[in-house]
Parts: sequence; structure tokens; C-alpha cells
Amino acid sequence: MKNHPEEEATGGRRIDFSDAPFETAARHDPATCSAKAYFEGIIQSCDDAIISKTLDGIVTSWNPGAETIFGYTESEMLGQPLLRLFPNDRINEEALILEKIINGERVTHFETIRIRKNGLPIKVSVTISPIRDGQGRIVGASKIARDITAQSHLETTAEQFHALVTSSDDAIISKTLDGKVTSWNTAAQAMFGYSAEEMLGEPMLKLFPQDRQDEELFILEKMLAGEKIDHFDTVRLHKDGSPIHVSVTISPIRDKHGTIIGASKIARDITLRKIAEANFKLTSSVFTHTSEGIAITDSHGVIVEVNQALTCITGYAREELVGRTSSVFRSSRQGPDVEKAVLANLLQSGHARTEIWSRRKDGESYTGLLTISAVTDESGKTHKYIALFTDITSLRKQQEKLEHVTNFDMLTDLPNRLLLSDRLRQAMHMSKRSGKDLAVLYLDLDGFKLVNDEHGHEVGDALLIALSQRMLSVLRDIDTLARMGGDEFVAVLVDVGGRQELDSLAGKILKACSDPIVIGNHVIQVSASIGATLFPDDDVDEDQLIRHADFAMYEAKQSGKNRYHIFDAARDAEEKGRGAQLRRLAQALEHGEFVLYYQPKVNMKTGAVTGAEALIRWQHPELGLVPPASFLPLIEGHRLSDDIGTWVIGTALAQMSTWKKMGLTLAVSVNLGPRQLQQENFYLVLCDMLARHPDVAPENLELEILETSALQNIDAVSQVMRVCRDLGVHFSIDDFGTGYSSLTYLKRLPAETLKIDQSFVRDMLSDQEDLAIVRGVIGLADAFHRNVIAEGVETIAHGEELLRIGCEQAQGYGISRPMLASMLPEWLASWRSPQEWKSVC
Repeated sequence: MKNHPEEEATGGRRIDFSDAPFETAARHDPATCSAKAYFEGIIQSCDDAIISKTLDGIVTSWNPGAETIFGYTESEMLGQPLLRLFPNDRINEEALILEKIINGERVTHFETIRIRKNGLPIKVSVTISPIRDGQGRIVGASKIARDITAQSHLETTAEQFHALVTSSDDAIISKTLDGKVTSWNTAAQAMFGYSAEEMLGEPMLKLFPQDRQDEELFILEKMLAGEKIDHFDTVRLHKDGSPIHVSVTISPIRDKHGTIIGASKIARDITLRKIAEANFKLTSSVFTHTSEGIAITDSHGVIVEVNQALTCITGYAREELVGRTSSVFRSSRQGPDVEKAVLANLLQSGHARTEIWSRRKDGESYTGLLTISAVTDESGKTHKYIALFTDITSLRKQQEKLEHVTNFDMLTDLPNRLLLSDRLRQAMHMSKRSGKDLAVLYLDLDGFKLVNDEHGHEVGDALLIALSQRMLSVLRDIDTLARMGGDEFVAVLVDVGGRQELDSLAGKILKACSDPIVIGNHVIQVSASIGATLFPDDDVDEDQLIRHADFAMYEAKQSGKNRYHIFDAARDAEEKGRGAQLRRLAQALEHGEFVLYYQPKVNMKTGAVTGAEALIRWQHPELGLVPPASFLPLIEGHRLSDDIGTWVIGTALAQMSTWKKMGLTLAVSVNLGPRQLQQENFYLVLCDMLARHPDVAPENLELEILETSALQNIDAVSQVMRVCRDLGVHFSIDDFGTGYSSLTYLKRLPAETLKIDQSFVRDMLSDQEDLAIVRGVIGLADAFHRNVIAEGVETIAHGEELLRIGCEQAQGYGISRPMLASMLPEWLASWRSPQEWKSVC
């Protein structure tokens, strides 16, 4: 700021108007008069306002500078109060100033606001000094005021610009014409990661990716040409090396002479915008190219946009759909309840999903999966709906096929077990309401297996189809005929008028099955055994009804076949005691009360352990360990024997897998019940169990079958044994010698091992006949190239004798009692064959 005029005129020495009144001095001293003229010249020529006033604020002098600054002429202000220049909100300043003057104080460089004649405010910087008379008394005040409005405006503008640069979210940077950074604001640091200290004096190229280095030359050329670059989208690098999408505006910087000396750059981070644009493009691409039909509606359900997929699905062009509602797709196959449910879900949650029937432009109905979502604004008000539609007609048809496969037999197209159970349950409800009897018939064909063996499965399948149609032809429309599998069928006869009508219907079915039938070039004749039970006389659930009919069918077959037998409920009542025991055994199976013990098998001559037999025990919670002889006879011939037999195989395989993980590979044999091998699905069940334990080699599993059970149906048993052997599983005939089998039977059974029954082995040392039988079994095994093993070896002497007559493999108490699986590894480590056995020649 430049000096006051008084200071300039005296070489910097401050002259106070109060030092000596000019009027008094001029009358006595011509020099003083000259000084007065000199200072008056300064006052008149000064750009600053120089004003004097009395102690009550009345203006006594007013120079041209004051007139220029405040707009009033000297004549307008002389004798007027200086308060005339004060804004209303600054009136109190005058009293404060005069108070200081009266106290002899000066007010220096006081910045304030005054009012020009035209009413506009101006900002001034004032210095006020007291005026003294010749005696030194303060008689007034002199005021020098400088207009600093423009300067203040510039300072404010600079402050605002600095605040703008500092607070801006955009990076504001300047650089020289050779690309060196000269300014770097806070936003630039936040955006690029570099501090001002790191970037000032550094080349801007530091921020440029390698593939964009040439952009700097392009930018600088534009600057030198005086051109501005607006909203140039590019990529720059963060300090950590990650790319940043930016939009930059670059302008040339000029000096006061207009010469371009650099460039200013404003950069905005548009990474999120670029991501949003990419997402929008992706969304647009999905909308355009997705295979799902998409429709966008307003809040009233009027279609405003659709994608191409929807036009392909519906057959309507876009122009035919926009402006219409979803009623254009409505099908007569779709009731109003579905639409009501959709609207209710939309109102409740803003989302709805359902399967609907719709209609194409050509009138064709089709099935679709519809998903509708509400789109809301910031206030939560729905303004659009987006509907996604997928044509699932082919899937629905496929589902219907699957449902048909699930409920119907693939060969005969009759209802299967699943659908039979449902229909029987409904028929039982109807029977209770109507009071009429319901009959369940279980049918098994006689001689069907012989047809398969002699003519092949294709003929057998054709026979089953033909007989199914025959039986349907003699049944009523209200009845149900189902195939249970193999050659077994179940018929549910409703509204049966007592025993007489049941006899008539059963007789028709028997005749339909027994009449000769032509299959290709073959005339085939079979018959049927039928078991029946009547509901509600036999007041049990649906599964028990079928089971009772099955029991009765077994009686019919035992009575000579080609007949039917009615289940005897009274006799069944007599067997309820056994039923209770069977239920307890079923409960024991369900609760995991059964356990397997393992009895080792050894080669007595070499001492090698060749395997172990899995033997079931019942760990009764109250009775303790129950031997198999106490409960296995109860389940013989019962379906529970199949379930327990399956459990034994599965448990043994699981144990073999556990041993395998311990490094122990051991062959295990399990006993099969009489019914198991005759189950139609035994092979599939076995395959499934083996598949669950892939680390167990099928060759290490041996299935032991009783000779007596094998002989009951040797053809069926032989067939099942052969397909199981193809898996690698081995077979042995247990208790050999007790069934009195012929040599022909022995030849037809594909078992690798014969097991000498312990009843012969136990007494062979004292009973010559038993010894002869043992010798005979060993001889048969040798003649038929079969292995032989003796059970019931209780003493060393038994082993010695068996070795002498040619049997090396054995098991029994003389070797080891059955033990828990956890004990077997320790036994194996300690087992040694008796020396007496090793010395037998």
C-alpha cells in the first residue's frame, strides 16, 4: 500500500494538522504561509479523500479526492455531518472515532464501509488524526480515506478462487509448456495418489499409461496454438498403478502480455461413470440378446417396451404390443385366481413368480414361467414393472413324460407301485364313505420264468404286455391294475358286492391269464396265482393290504397254482405274536441295535488268514448280546429278512472300507437269506452297495448261500449268481451236505467254494459216517474244481484230520471265536498257526 500524501510530501516525516494551525502561523511567518500553500497543493492533487471535521462531526474541509471517491462536491459537504457517508449499520463508528480523537489517539488503516452519493457502498481504508490549535488543544479531526473496493474485490476473488481450487472434487493442475507440474490441488492428490510435494516439478507424463504417452504432445500442441480442449475422456494412472478413467478440460495460461506460458487442467474421475456405462451396455445387450422375453410396463400395466425374445415367443411385433396390457396374452386355460395371486404378491412384496398358460398371436396356448418385479422411485412409489417370461412348453411336456415314467410301468404302461399306493389310498377313503367293500388282489404268473428261459426276454416282455391288456379287458373302468415288477401285478377292485362278486372277478382274471396266447410264432400258456383281501374287513393301511394279499397269493401258489386264495384275518390274528416280534426286530434294525462279529478263516497249513465271515448279533438294550439262532428263524420267509440281509452286506462293505484306510485288505463273506437271491432287484441293490464303496474290490466280497435255499429254485438262483459273478463277487455254498443235492445240481450252481457243515466236522473224529461225508464233500470239491472250507474246527485234532484228508481252509473256535471288527487287527498281528498243523504231510 502506498504512503499517505502527507508522508510523501515530507519525505516520510509525518505532519499532523494539529501541530500548528496554518491561519495563525501564516500571519506571523511568510514561510509558514508558503508551507500551507504547498500542503494545500498536495491535498488538492491527492487521489485519496482528505477531509477535516469538527469534534461534533461537521465537515470543515473536502478535497477533490473526496469528491471523486464519495461523489459529493465540496459545497455539498462543507458544514454537513460526516455521518452522511455512514451506512445505517455503521453509525456507531463515528462516536467511537471521535472518542479516540478527543483522547488524542489516532485511528490508522481502519477498513470500513461508506456510502457514495449514488447510494452504492464502497470499501475504504481510513486514517484519522486529531487536529490541535496553537495551544495544543484538540479542536477537530483530519481523515485520509482510500478507496480499496477494487483491491478488496480482487482479494475476495483470489480467496474464492483458492477455496474453489482447494475444495473442488476435480483435480485442478497447472503445468509448463514442457509438461512440468506447477500446481497440484488436494483433489489431484486424492484422485492420483501423489502429494503436491511428489508432483511439483515432475512431468505430467508420470500419470500417462504407456499406450497414451503421445497424448501429451497432442495436448501441448493444442495449448501452443491457443486452443482449448473440452471434456477429453482418457485414462491416467494412479500412484498404485491402477488405471483411472478421467474427463479433462485443458486451457492455455497466458501472462499479462497475452503470451502462452503454460496450461491449466481440470480432471474429473469418471471411472464409476465408465463402469455404469459398461453395465448399461451389458444390460442393454442382455435385454436385446437374452432368450427370455422381457416386457416393461408403466404403473398401470401398459406395455412401454419389449425385447426381441418376447416378440419371438408370442408372435407379436413390438408395435403390436407397446401400448397394450398383458390381457393380449391371456389364455382361456388360465383362471382368474392366478392373476389375483400375482397382483397380491406384487402389492405385498413387489415381486411375483408363477407358472402360467399364455396364448400366442396365432392362438396357440403354451406354458410359461413368469417373474414380475416392481421398480420404485426414491419415495418408494412404483412407476414401472419388469416382467421376465420364459417359454417352458417343452420342459412342461418333458415333465409330463417324467411324471408318467414316475407313475407308470415302462413296459406295460400300467400304474406302478407309486401310483398304485395313491389310488389305493383314495379307494379306501371312498370305501369308508360308501360302505362298500374294496378288494386288493396280488397276482403272480405261474411258469413265467420258464418262458423267459426257453424263449428269451423279448418274448417274456411281449407276454407281460399281452396279459396286461387281457386283464384290463375283464376289469371294470373303476378298477386299477398295476404292475409291481417282474411277473407280479396288483388289482384294486372298488365297490365289490361281497364274496360272490369277488369270486367272479377273480375267476375272470384267472381265465384271462390261463388262456393260450400267441406271441410271434409261439403259442404260450401260463397261469396265475392270486391272493386277495377285503377292506374294511381287513382293516389295515394300504401297505398292509398289499402285504396281506401277497401272503394269500403265496398260499394259492403253495396250494397248486392257477387259483386264488383269500387272506384269513383270523389266522393272521393268531400270528400277531410273531408280528410283534417282527416289529421289534424291525425296530432294532432301525435303531442300529444289530452288530456284526467277524470270525477269521485261515489256511491251516500255511497259517495265512484268507478272510473272515461276518456274523450278525443283536445287541439288545436289555437282554445283552443275543445270538442269531434266537431271532433269525423268526424272519425266515419274511420281507424283513431281505432288509436285514441288505444291512449285513452294506455294513460289511463299510467295515472293509474302514480296514482298507487302515492298510488292511481282508476278504469278507456274508450269509444270504433264502429270499434275497430270488429278489428281482438283488443284482441292482448289490451294484449300488458296491458303488458306494469304490475302494473295496468286489473280489473281496463272498456271498454264502444255503444249499437248501439254492435247491428250491436252482434255475433262478443260478442266473442271479452268474450276473453277480460278472461283477467280481464270489459265491460259496454254506452247510454243504445238508441239502442232499445231486451232482447235476452241483454242476449248475456257479459257486467257487463248498463249505462243509459244522455238524459233520464237529463229530468227524468219533463218527465214521460224518468223517465219510466230510471226505465225500472234499472229493466232490476236488472233482468239480471247487475250493473247500470246513467250519466248526474246534480243536487242533480237527485241523490235523482235515489236513490229512485234503482240506486246508477252515474256521471255528479252535482258530478264533467271532469278534468285533475293532479287535480283528490285533488278532491278526498275534495269530500263529499251531505247529501240529504245519507238520502234517
